[in-house]
Amino acid sequence: MTEAGRCSSVAAHPADRALHLHGGYSCRNAYGIEKIVRDLRVHQILEGTNEIMRVIVARGLMEAFG
Repeated sequence: MTEAGRCSSVAAHPADRALHLHGGYSCRNAYGIEKIVRDLRVHQILEGTNEIMRVIVARGLMEAFG
């Protein structure tokens, strides 16, 4: 997994929590939460789904050491 993939995974949880905490107000530009969540979603999509990447890495490790 690349650094960008790891960062987007780590940052997604608090961003989602902030989105839920602020409810409908989080979609307003005043807080900036909607931009953070939107940007994180784009990074996760462009990076490929993190679950698939973990499977690929695990498979490579199993072939190398298993």
